[in-house]
Amino acid sequence: MNGTRPLSVVLSLAAVLVVFLLVVWIGPSFNESLQLDETALIRFVFVGVGLLAVFVVYWFTRDNAAWEVGTREVVYMAIGAALYAVFSYLFNGTVFVVPSVSQVALRPAIAIPMFFGYAFGPVVGFFSGAVGNMFGDALTGFGLYPQWSVANGLVGMISGMIALYVDKKRAMDAVLYISAALAAVTTLIWILNPTLENLMFFDVDAGIFGDAAISTFAGLSAVVGFVLVVLIRLIFRENIDLAAAVTWAMLGNFIGIGFASISDIWVNGYSPSVAIVGEFLPAAGPNMIFAAILVPILIGAYNALQRQIGR
Repeated sequence: MNGTRPLSVVLSLAAVLVVFLLVVWIGPSFNESLQLDETALIRFVFVGVGLLAVFVVYWFTRDNAAWEVGTREVVYMAIGAALYAVFSYLFNGTVFVVPSVSQVALRPAIAIPMFFGYAFGPVVGFFSGAVGNMFGDALTGFGLYPQWSVANGLVGMISGMIALYVDKKRAMDAVLYISAALAAVTTLIWILNPTLENLMFFDVDAGIFGDAAISTFAGLSAVVGFVLVVLIRLIFRENIDLAAAVTWAMLGNFIGIGFASISDIWVNGYSPSVAIVGEFLPAAGPNMIFAAILVPILIGAYNALQRQIGR
């Protein structure tokens, strides 16, 4: 095992924490809405939990070359984070207003950390998602949610975990079974609590600020996303890498967004059902839809570029 690898991974995770602290420290000087409230400490407790979880996964799979962090990976981290921050800003209702579909807000930028995790490894995916989302929130100016930024990092990291497995097909099938169970359980929670509010849906013109009862489509969005991913799996059954990339991105959404939603049980005092129905479903479902649609496009473009430059 490369003896420098643990240090490089630790430094990458430390860099994420430093960036978070700098944004929290400097951000309010430019926009008062970026000032954290009394929940700042518990939010950063969950940031620490997320970073520790990444390190634990790394430690148990540290012999795999996917965790290598060199100059090339550092460059991709910066590019991925910058792209995610800019596109998050553009599509978070500031420049390009992408209409919601039956309360399901569409955020195509999530495909960026998914792709960077797949193409350049789990550390690059994590950094791109976490730092990119933190800067995206700062640019948007709606507030800072550090534990949700870590969640976006987990989406990118888990999308890159495909590289940890030699038998990609077998691992992908296992991920599908796990995701099917998670989709079923979370959707069942919505079925049992159909009148809970969609905390992720805002319509200023209609006077809705996360207080409208969740729609049927939003409640079923995780199932819709899962079905789309399964279709991609079937359509690209001869292209295991592409199918696996989309499948792992789906699991990343379940775990990453689930982590953030569950953290709000302690951060915001939500009940478990409110966290799942009001936050998880309307956030994770659309992300999976974009995983199924945009990740194959990005991978296809990347592979074409690789062939063109002869790599």
